[in-house]
Amino acid sequence: MATKVIYFTFNGMLERAEFSTLDTASEVKDLFRSAAEVTSFDIIKMYNSEGDLVNITQYLKSNTPDTPYRLVVLATSTDSLMKEVGTDLNGVEKRLQALESHIIVENGGLTDSMRQVQEEMAALSQKLEGIEHLSWIGLSKDINGTKRFTKSSKHTWHNKCDVEITTNNNWKKSNTDFQPYSCQSESDMDCETVFDKFNCMRDMEVRSEVKGLLESVNFNNWQWNEAEMLVLLRQMYLDLGLLDTFNIPKSTFHTWLCEVYRSYNRVPFHNFKHCFMVSQMMYGLIQQLDLKSSFSPAELFALLTSAVCHDLDHPGYNNSYQVNARTELAIRYNDMSVLENHHCSVAFRIFASEGCNILGNMSAETYRHVRQCIIRCILATDMARHNEILSNFTQIIPTFDVEIADHRNQLMMILIKCADISNECRPMEVAEPWIDCLLQEFFTQSDLEKKEGLPVSPFMDRDKVNKNSSQVNFIKFILLPLFEALAELHPVIQDPIIGPLQDALEYYQKLSSSTNHLPATSFSSKPSALKRKGTSVESPQTNGV
Repeated sequence: MATKVIYFTFNGMLERAEFSTLDTASEVKDLFRSAAEVTSFDIIKMYNSEGDLVNITQYLKSNTPDTPYRLVVLATSTDSLMKEVGTDLNGVEKRLQALESHIIVENGGLTDSMRQVQEEMAALSQKLEGIEHLSWIGLSKDINGTKRFTKSSKHTWHNKCDVEITTNNNWKKSNTDFQPYSCQSESDMDCETVFDKFNCMRDMEVRSEVKGLLESVNFNNWQWNEAEMLVLLRQMYLDLGLLDTFNIPKSTFHTWLCEVYRSYNRVPFHNFKHCFMVSQMMYGLIQQLDLKSSFSPAELFALLTSAVCHDLDHPGYNNSYQVNARTELAIRYNDMSVLENHHCSVAFRIFASEGCNILGNMSAETYRHVRQCIIRCILATDMARHNEILSNFTQIIPTFDVEIADHRNQLMMILIKCADISNECRPMEVAEPWIDCLLQEFFTQSDLEKKEGLPVSPFMDRDKVNKNSSQVNFIKFILLPLFEALAELHPVIQDPIIGPLQDALEYYQKLSSSTNHLPATSFSSKPSALKRKGTSVESPQTNGV
């Protein structure tokens, strides 16, 4: 069994860790928690020799004692801290209250020293109550001297869109063992846990370096939890001035965000984390392309909100399945852009629900314009319309005029399409787990189609998919033409987006040429010696078509 040796420092001391390449990410993280002598309640992070944050997984790149990683404990949960100091905060508070009563009875009031103890106890209580919500991600409390966190319930934290990926890439499973995953929305208990965390963090100040990261194609969603993502979605709207421009009460906006979260299902790919990544890419494009200078505030609002809502209530089974299985959705929408129509419908039902109407203070004219833009953008994410939309856009590029409404509309459709399928523009350690998530969703659908005797798409069949060849085709024939068309109008994306896509294509072409005779189920779990430019990740996986 292959092992990997990692050198790292902790508290200034050089340490050595060894683990199997077959270990899971959770097992590797537990190993480093043991090295730091902390518990699973604690937050640990790893930095490389250049100071960049890296994922603590079995794919950590081997290093030498001269280039050690740096292990840091960035936050400690309340439960862990109380165990460590051996203090029962509630018990201390009760004893303090009893002492206060005794002093008041004896002396007719609190002494100055007792008031000082009382104030220090309140400060300690506030600090401990807030500690489990303070994150390494760059959020810091907005200290105003009066705010006090409310204790949240101690439910087990559950990431609804985490997907367990086997290290041996063994996707093969007989149809007789098939069990479709649940595509139900998150339970009320799990939602309330996320909402509690979000409510405790939402008024924290997001540091400038994190705001900058939000504009970057290198943003890594795997390092953030869902409550933090809600905070960052909120920050995007604030930074674009959309809440002020459209007079959206913050309480209404927060309720809307939570309802959006609740309306994404527990499916491997088309989940809330995907929603966030599409929204983050859209926000980055708005900032990097300086769209504020060419689009109206209503259009910027529609672009970002379309990204947030574009896959609401996705069941994990695509339009082809809906039509072939003659589902209720297919019947309702007459087999035309079935899911995209459904996502639009859900979005506007949320807007119409109590406490969620972030469109409520718009004029009738602005509302109509925003609604038309949102519907147009979400319907454009139907990949069946890809060639049509791209062809229409390329025809207007030579004479593009941002003052022409139809030209702006076509550009908006291209932008939402770019944001929707942008994973391969990102670093390998970000993109590859998404490929695994998408394949799990594909394979689950194809297993069900086989079981029900429905047509099976070859690119979704676990017995036929070649991951590297799929990547090559997806990047070469879908992604590059799409982003290159956008680059003709906005050359600024050439280096941060087109360049990494070309590197990715070269990477997968090399892998495909050496493994094109192997099906997806035959790949070795051993990391490949091939590396994509600009990344230290060693583990190739598959495509996101």
